[in-house]
Amino acid sequence: METQTQNAVTWHIACHVNDIPEDGGGCALIDGKQIAIFNFARRGEWYATDNQCPHRQQMAVSRGMIGSHEGEPKVACPFHKKTFSLQSGQCLNDDSYKINTFPVMVKENLVYIGI
Repeated sequence: METQTQNAVTWHIACHVNDIPEDGGGCALIDGKQIAIFNFARRGEWYATDNQCPHRQQMAVSRGMIGSHEGEPKVACPFHKKTFSLQSGQCLNDDSYKINTFPVMVKENLVYIGI
């Protein structure tokens, strides 16, 4: 995959825009790490997080349902229903859990993830 470095962030091509369903998620392997990518079409926004849920260490976050809570975009782990902010990665229903978030850039129908 192609990479570009900009402002201490290395941008990696993750997928094509059409690979991620509208208002849903998908997963890409970048530098040996599973990254969950979300196309929050209702908000016109893209997000990327760890795919691994810290609760039970399962690679499932990309299959979670996305929505909003008091204006904050979120994803719920499909197995445990732990809910994470797509902006900060903080668990919204248990302060002891957090996932990493990554910047997303969409350009020429390609989705780039910054690591």
